Amino acid sequence: MTLTETRPATYRDVFAVAEFRVLFGSFGVFLIGETVKMLALSVLVYERTGSGLLAALAYVTGFLPHAFGGVFLLALADRWPPRALIVGYDLLRLAVVVVLALGVLSPGAMLGLVAVVGLFGPVSSAARTALLPEVLHGDAYVLGRSLLTVAAGGTQVAGFALGGLLLGLVGPYGALWLTAATCGLSALLVRVGLARRPPRARPDGGNAVRETWRVNRALLADRRVRGLLLAQWLPGSVLVGAEGVAVPYAAGLGVDASAGLLLMAAAFGMLVGDLLVGRFVAPARREAWTPWLALLLGVPMLAFVARPAMWPAAALFAVATAGFAYQLGLARRFLHAVPQERRGQAFGLVSTGLMAVQGLAAAAGGALSEVLAPGTVMALAGVASLVATLALWRVLTPPRP
Repeated sequence: MTLTETRPATYRDVFAVAEFRVLFGSFGVFLIGETVKMLALSVLVYERTGSGLLAALAYVTGFLPHAFGGVFLLALADRWPPRALIVGYDLLRLAVVVVLALGVLSPGAMLGLVAVVGLFGPVSSAARTALLPEVLHGDAYVLGRSLLTVAAGGTQVAGFALGGLLLGLVGPYGALWLTAATCGLSALLVRVGLARRPPRARPDGGNAVRETWRVNRALLADRRVRGLLLAQWLPGSVLVGAEGVAVPYAAGLGVDASAGLLLMAAAFGMLVGDLLVGRFVAPARREAWTPWLALLLGVPMLAFVARPAMWPAAALFAVATAGFAYQLGLARRFLHAVPQERRGQAFGLVSTGLMAVQGLAAAAGGALSEVLAPGTVMALAGVASLVATLALWRVLTPPRP
């Protein structure tokens, strides 16, 4: 058994790699900018139209096209040089945000422009994720993925706080100009800090849409890859159905209850689980714990059928979402299961599937809440997670050496 199988990597190991520091820093800057942009755009559209529906659409416009881009354009993540692709997308975002900040477009045109640019978001994200195993090796790769997950949660919270502050100080247009600065900074960090690498795959002569479909079909046809994809998509994503009814659940508890507390507890549990399992659990044990951590996602949610009070409910949420650390035990197995020249598209397919399942789970939770109590819906989300975990138990369990 090698050292990387017995000793978990440390944060010092990971941050000692200069290119990881660049990926980590640029990713944080990117997420803060995106969060501020969507908040500012939502406020701007509401100020100009007075429509709550359009304001809500403005907030999610950048995310909705993600699924379409993942289905039709992911092949570009492997066909283009990764550094050029990430920098190009940041510069495209910069140009779009400058146009938004100038205030020359109608609300409809602003939403359309943001939606079109959002189509390329999963391509850039996949290219960034596929760089990680080229920069970090062995258990450092798993810890690096954990750190990016933690960064995603932390920087989004920071983005909400910064966005709210900026909207109060300089208004939505000023906030958009700051977002433009983050786009430029992210592009500069990547251009200067990452080495130039060739594309991972050569085009097969077809266009990107056909190649994306062809490779997606090939990945899904591989039994091992398909099982690992489902294992990453299902046990955790169905809990979004519970998060989606946090507001009516809190409202039913009384005026002192807060849906924000429940959602913060969920985020806190996920971050702590990733930090503890990623940093302190040895790689082989982490993989052995994978199915049991996945079970942890669903079991605490069953208690919501008894309609617990706010603080016990928050504790249950935190314990359940700590189980998201199960995905760390799948990281190396998935990396080794996919062809190296298709890593970008494979990681993009993981992200696209997660967003699709989370969207379906949220819609299902909302629909069920029309006929069932919110606590019952949350408990059913736990049941769905347990069913998915048990159905995928053999996939979640690592093969014997």
